[in-house]
Amino acid sequence: MKLVYIVGDAAVGKMTVGRELMKTTDLRLFHNHMTIEPVLEIFGEWNSDAIKGFRDVVFREYAKSGKYGLIFTYMFAFNLPSEYEYLRHVEEVCRENAESLEVYFVELDAPQEIRIERNKTEARLAAKPSKRDLEVSEARLLDDDKHYRMVSHPGEMEAIYENYFRIDNSNMPPEEAAKLIKEHFGL
Repeated sequence: MKLVYIVGDAAVGKMTVGRELMKTTDLRLFHNHMTIEPVLEIFGEWNSDAIKGFRDVVFREYAKSGKYGLIFTYMFAFNLPSEYEYLRHVEEVCRENAESLEVYFVELDAPQEIRIERNKTEARLAAKPSKRDLEVSEARLLDDDKHYRMVSHPGEMEAIYENYFRIDNSNMPPEEAAKLIKEHFGL
């Protein structure tokens, strides 16, 4: 099984690039909000344990399925050790249930002003109801930028992931970013 992480800051284009990558490969997309939104709807508030548990079921069952691979999009704070622990957990769940596991790590990067504009796109708002209050969503984006390091340091992730690729997708159509990922890793 191939596990492709697409990480980056809020509204950088993770889901959109993941959708385009899915169109041209046998990978399936599991974007972060596929678990966040149902949990928010059911509980009426954020519940980390429910979100993680929901994800574990998906990772475990997908790994058991024998399918080609999964794209998982995730907003990753590089300054939090718990983020690295979580990705190791995801890999462990997949490794325990798949015949084999290959992990690929893609980091998308775009400046705040571009992400603020992307935060308002129709596709984003359709897939992510919790982002529809634009004032709250933008305030959260700005607050996260103040409190978390959402961009890796040079060489930081290459030391952890052999299959690492960083893309500045500021002025890049998502189809082009997906094509670069596909070609870079031979997916």
